[in-house]
Amino acid sequence: MPYLKLSAACLAYGHVPLLDHADFLLDPGERVALIGRNGTGKSSMLAAMAAGTGRGKLDDGEVWVQPGIRVGYVPQEPPFDPELSVFEAVVSGMGEASKLLAAYHEVSHQMADGTGDHEALLARMETLQHELEASGAWACEAQAEKVIDRFGLDPDARVGSLSGGQKKRLALAQALAVAPEVLLLDEPTNHLDIAAIEWLETMLIESNVCLFFITHDRSFLDRVCTRIVELDRGKLASFPGSFKEYQLRKEALLHEEGLANARADKLLKEEEVWIRKGVEARRTRAVFRVQRLDKLRAERQARRERMGKVNLQLDAGDKSGKLVAELEHVGKSFGQRVIVRDFSIRIQRGDKIGLIGPNGAGKTTLLRMILGELKPDAGTVRLGTKIDVAYFDQFRTQLNPDSTLIDVISPGSDFVEIGGARKHVIGYLEDFLFAPERARSPVSSLSGGERNRLLLARLFAKPANVLVLDEPTNDLDIETLELLEELLANYDGTLFLVSHDRTFLDNVVTQTIAAEGDGLWREYAGGYSDWAAYQASRAKEAMKLKAEAKPVAKAAEATKAKGDKLSWKEQKELETLPEKVAALESEQGRLSKRLEDPAIYQTDAQGAQDAAARLAAIDDELMVLLERWEILEARAAGSA
Repeated sequence: MPYLKLSAACLAYGHVPLLDHADFLLDPGERVALIGRNGTGKSSMLAAMAAGTGRGKLDDGEVWVQPGIRVGYVPQEPPFDPELSVFEAVVSGMGEASKLLAAYHEVSHQMADGTGDHEALLARMETLQHELEASGAWACEAQAEKVIDRFGLDPDARVGSLSGGQKKRLALAQALAVAPEVLLLDEPTNHLDIAAIEWLETMLIESNVCLFFITHDRSFLDRVCTRIVELDRGKLASFPGSFKEYQLRKEALLHEEGLANARADKLLKEEEVWIRKGVEARRTRAVFRVQRLDKLRAERQARRERMGKVNLQLDAGDKSGKLVAELEHVGKSFGQRVIVRDFSIRIQRGDKIGLIGPNGAGKTTLLRMILGELKPDAGTVRLGTKIDVAYFDQFRTQLNPDSTLIDVISPGSDFVEIGGARKHVIGYLEDFLFAPERARSPVSSLSGGERNRLLLARLFAKPANVLVLDEPTNDLDIETLELLEELLANYDGTLFLVSHDRTFLDNVVTQTIAAEGDGLWREYAGGYSDWAAYQASRAKEAMKLKAEAKPVAKAAEATKAKGDKLSWKEQKELETLPEKVAALESEQGRLSKRLEDPAIYQTDAQGAQDAAARLAAIDDELMVLLERWEILEARAAGSA
């Protein structure tokens, strides 16, 4: 039985149908990705399927949810009260229990801080404890604390003080706190750094929760999804397998659709010529051809053409000098926090450099020093000549919500100049898929993906030989991402790219500057995959050296211990060790047998996760006990 079902769903925005009698099933154990062009209605569909959230409705059709299942929903921009604490925000989705838990949490902190009337606080805590026990809410508190810890959040921090990435973690924690059987995620990787994205991938796969999510992160798609569903012109098409398999099948389907449309258009053209012959067309025996023509006309009118592709053009302008920037032993700190420590690099014209590192590592600070916008505390920065910089801001601060699209692109003029040729601003906006009637609409009316397209249009409207792109991939659909990759790969100028999109980095950059922690930065050849392979190789080598050193240390310890007589306490410890080992091995066997049953992952996903964690812990405990047994036996044998 499916968890969620969409039947004959209809949803329109103005005169444009987003869902046109669409059907969809989400079965237990699936991880389904919903993809499609910006503006096709993916987020609207996901909100409509988020039963019980009150966030979205269909114009017609039905959303059916299996009775009794819990559905977690994380929208693209989760709404939170900035005055709430993280703990209060996480438990806010737990119904009646949320108020009790939030009150208990607050009273506990007041008692710990010594604020307020101690006697009154004790009485209030006792009352809350009784109410929590009566409602069975203690289990909710334990679950909330568990997910807060898992996402590395401070339960007492105010939501308003959190970064974009932390708010995304908070939204995920809130959804998982109710232990949902189904999780609906809208762009879960936005605002997360690469380490957090990889952690999220692993967590979602191991949790065995049923997923339906929207993302344009191709690496995330390939690792997480078991099926891809594409929303195209109001219809849903299903493609089992990975993103790469989808691309092959989709190409074949588009080719077949093009041939079928060409045949239909040719037949329609022939029949239109025939009907205009007059007398012959009005004969009784030709009535069926008239009827067929009416049908062909209706089908052509109802046909929705695929949305066009963005026409990206980039003018590198005049060449900069061969040297763009040279940094020698630069350092930068803010208070006690070191952002950059003793970093040197030489950047030349045409380099395409990717910057990677966790949120808050200082990527923007380092970029500003490279471009001469921020002076270092130590070392020197030498800039090249004829540098003309264009900057893409991930927070879109360059876009005034009240300005029209025309004013953003070309304030005070109806034309833009691209590569030496003048072009009307409305035609230029059409290259970025903005219809002429929207040219005078305010920026505030645009979706996230449309704002990113507009910012790219503004960026590319002026020549620049140095491009700085800070998270340009957020909210862009896959087709636009691929076109942008091709454009940047052929760009003659110098590129600085800050991105958490691993595939985009691999396809664009030639060098990578990576944060190594504690203010250290290092340059690597190649993109993200090259850096990750180097890190994996380095970690493997370190583990090998550690493994080689361990037996030597153990042998030395055992040799040193020989001849030492065991104390009475150590003798008793040695006698109990076989029993402890046997008990752990018995528990290990029971857990392994339990995890071999596939049913547990559907009926008790949390129990399966806890069992797997305990199994890993048992391995560590057994290793410690066996090493201790070996040392004690060696000493006992040496003193005999």
